[in-house]
Amino acid sequence: MISYRLILLLFVWSWNSGPAAAQVLDTNSYFAPILIDEVIIKSSDKGFDIKDFIERIKNDTTFYKAFRSMHLVTYNAENDIRIFEKKGNKVKASLTSETKQIARNGCRTMNVLEEKVTGDFYNRKKEYNYYTAELYASLFFTKGKICGEDNIVKGQLEKSVNGKGSLEKNKARLKQLMFNPGSRIQGIPFMGNKSAIFDADIARMYNFRLAVEDKNGVPCYLFEATPKKEYTSEVVYKQFRTWFRQSDYSIVSRDYALSYSTLAYDFDVTIHVDLQQKGDLLLPVYISYRGNWYAFTKGREKVSFTAKFDY
Repeated sequence: MISYRLILLLFVWSWNSGPAAAQVLDTNSYFAPILIDEVIIKSSDKGFDIKDFIERIKNDTTFYKAFRSMHLVTYNAENDIRIFEKKGNKVKASLTSETKQIARNGCRTMNVLEEKVTGDFYNRKKEYNYYTAELYASLFFTKGKICGEDNIVKGQLEKSVNGKGSLEKNKARLKQLMFNPGSRIQGIPFMGNKSAIFDADIARMYNFRLAVEDKNGVPCYLFEATPKKEYTSEVVYKQFRTWFRQSDYSIVSRDYALSYSTLAYDFDVTIHVDLQQKGDLLLPVYISYRGNWYAFTKGREKVSFTAKFDY
């Protein structure tokens, strides 16, 4: 008799590989074992639908929506970005700042309240010398006045890749890895569908777990995916943990670690994000990132950043 957790076999849906394809239920193709807390098994008799919950995980948009919702509100941010030497942990450039975004009449602007820069963080034109810093700025810094934004998420990540130059396409793909982890990312060479942990051929490489756990004082369901030992080198996500608020399945916190290596590029990245409910909106309150990556056309960057948001 299993004392604390039970292993249940749940069907994992396989998907048509086309980017706009309909979801396909194929109960004969594959099934994945999920380690489930006993308390969830008991609650399933009272209305908890495990299959429905797994589908919610696959199709979740609350995480990306939380970041898009930042464009609609006023907040103060503490930003800390550090660039490290390629070997060792010596900081070669950095930026620490406090910024204030002001949202008013459907538009937003940003004021830099305080800023300290070291090393070659900027070039002489005050442009970013580092790709990760440029990506951070595109997410959290605002130049001039921006109007007419919304927090609609359907199709936005995919649309951001189309019709753009190579730099913008690369930014969009990085955003997909960050905001829609576990999804299939189109256009990254040599990766195929290795980021798609819910695709049947990738799901078999992972152990899945569903548990009940409080996170930041909020009762949550924890969903966790970790690669099986024999497949660690073959998958992109080395850790994937998400805490869903029990009341409505909104994301409260997420930890994920990604690494992959080819001759053309490699990366090793860990990310942590905390979200909180602020009025009617779910919004990011803390982000930490540490990454070591190389691209043939860009060289190597070792960067960490933290961001704290006060609404």
